[in-house]
Amino acid sequence: MERTDLISIAKSTLEIEISELEKLKNRINEDFARAVEIIHSAKGKLIVVGIGKSAHVGNKIVATLNSTGTPSQFLHASEAIHGDLGVIQKQDVVLCISNSGNSPEIANLVPYLKDYSSALIGMTGNKNSKLAEFSEIILDTHVDVEACPNKLAPTSSTTIQMALGDAMAVALMELNNFRENDFAKFHPGGSLGKNLVSKVDQFLSPQKPQVEENAPVRDVIISISASSHGITVVTNGEKIIGVITDGDLRRMLMKGDDISKILAKDIMSANPKTIESNTLAKEAMKLLKENNIGQLIVTQNGNYHGIIDIHTLLDEGIN
Repeated sequence: MERTDLISIAKSTLEIEISELEKLKNRINEDFARAVEIIHSAKGKLIVVGIGKSAHVGNKIVATLNSTGTPSQFLHASEAIHGDLGVIQKQDVVLCISNSGNSPEIANLVPYLKDYSSALIGMTGNKNSKLAEFSEIILDTHVDVEACPNKLAPTSSTTIQMALGDAMAVALMELNNFRENDFAKFHPGGSLGKNLVSKVDQFLSPQKPQVEENAPVRDVIISISASSHGITVVTNGEKIIGVITDGDLRRMLMKGDDISKILAKDIMSANPKTIESNTLAKEAMKLLKENNIGQLIVTQNGNYHGIIDIHTLLDEGIN
């Protein structure tokens, strides 16, 4: 088979699934809105039930809902009828996903799903199925054509289910007024969460190079050499009055002056870039990039608190 044939197959698959998505979009109606409202107003959690490929879809929908503010739990249909029905409480809403709506596990389970929950929502491609019969609301996910060349493997149908789950999650986000900072609460370990909530104080260097303004050059050299930043902060007490970089030292030495009388304040750069320790780390990164510098002096209540390095932020996924 030629590469052009493979490309043609891919495009054909996507065309079929896009066509089915368009049909789904045109079927979105009051039933969808009612289902979202019921889930939003539920006193309990959302239980998503599925089996086979629909189980994989259900797990993805649960993951999306949990990360966007709607407490959810997945329940596998075959496990449910063997003891796991106990996870469903009367205040919970159940969303059962099944393309046929008539698989033996689903057909046997739906009466219990209806009785044990506050509401049963069926996501099915068969409005005449057992699932549809017991559901308070039916979300129609039927497809005319599976993208599979044999028209057997769930392809278009699972795409439709996944997309409808995303639509529900987004609608619930709006109802919950779920915003960027809320999202960050559930993603503290990832790059996204770090960029939204991490503070400068979390990424301070363990090194805190510092010299007094009247320190001799020898002390300046020792301070810079003792850290990996190539910089030391010049202070008056804990008040920052300047910085000295290894570049400042080289330029001083090239002048050929008598260095025995030169003090830190004589070669420092005044008014260095600083940032408060409780500022978002992404703001520190922005300041570093804008000024094309490698370090920022961190303050706390106006006093010298430490140094934050651009490489540390990059390694931690701050951008």
